[in-house]
Amino acid sequence: MTSRRTFLKAAGGAGAFMAAGPGTASAANRVLKRQIPSTGEWIPALGLGTFMTFDQWPSTARGNLREVLRLFWDAGGRVIDTSPLYGLAEANLGEFAKALGINRRMFATNKVWTTGRYLNDDSLAVAQRNRSLEVLGRDRLDVVQVHNVVAPEMHMPILRRWKADGKIRMLGITHHDPMYYPIIEHWIRTGDLDFVQIHYSIQTRIAEQGLLDLAADHGTAVMVNMPLEKARLHALVGNRPLPDVADDIGARTWAQFFLKYVLAHPAVTVVLAATTNPQHQQDNLGALTGRLPDRGQRQEMVRYMETIDGFAQLQSMRWYPGKTFNGQVRLS
Repeated sequence: MTSRRTFLKAAGGAGAFMAAGPGTASAANRVLKRQIPSTGEWIPALGLGTFMTFDQWPSTARGNLREVLRLFWDAGGRVIDTSPLYGLAEANLGEFAKALGINRRMFATNKVWTTGRYLNDDSLAVAQRNRSLEVLGRDRLDVVQVHNVVAPEMHMPILRRWKADGKIRMLGITHHDPMYYPIIEHWIRTGDLDFVQIHYSIQTRIAEQGLLDLAADHGTAVMVNMPLEKARLHALVGNRPLPDVADDIGARTWAQFFLKYVLAHPAVTVVLAATTNPQHQQDNLGALTGRLPDRGQRQEMVRYMETIDGFAQLQSMRWYPGKTFNGQVRLS
């Protein structure tokens, strides 16, 4: 099966996807942006995820990760998502962001996941937050989310206090498994969420059945994880040529094809794409510019993918097929 690297080389290399050496200010001004309903501010619609990808030991070669971050920033990307639960990812992000001088300027979204030692004990959550502030070199975080809907009844009051005290700007809740969407929908209806983070892709479209519209109706921003299904979509398409609709929407690669599908939903605020490969990062960033598919084109994109063997069974595939990660967090 042809790898994504081989496909990119055949398509003309990274330079075909982004203009060489974009100036930071001009790049930030021309990329697709979306508005956060609760604050009215505009953020670039493509963010950077760090789960697994940034979890690498300091003793290993990590220059590729710093370059991934630099390319993301120089192309106008600003939203970066991490978590204390991501092994070494948070520390690596902080190290590289400080070196690049962007740690206080990036739109930092983070997580909290601790139940405390007794009911209403927030000491462990505070310690976790303070550690995140330290490693990222910041005085406050833009968004802190309840990770994987762990004890939201306990965490939400804590996050509200942090927001009132100015330690965080916004609060949210996350999960990557659609079976937890009813819980997230409950909090959208009854809570004061600024953000939800959910799994949404051209293959995993359950959020289209209600959650996305609900978030829009309640003024809740939507952050999307796993838009590329952790390399499984690329494993399926291999070296297939792009369908005709790709040209209509300005998608020059499969990554841009998949990302533009998600970006086109009006309820989506920001889409997190993760990679360890600088060339893939430039490829992903190409989705931030140009046209987006309309409703009919999105349906055509899905119909094409449904003709590919294994598409319906994608969720049974292992994350990152053929790739090994050797950080603190490992795939089973």
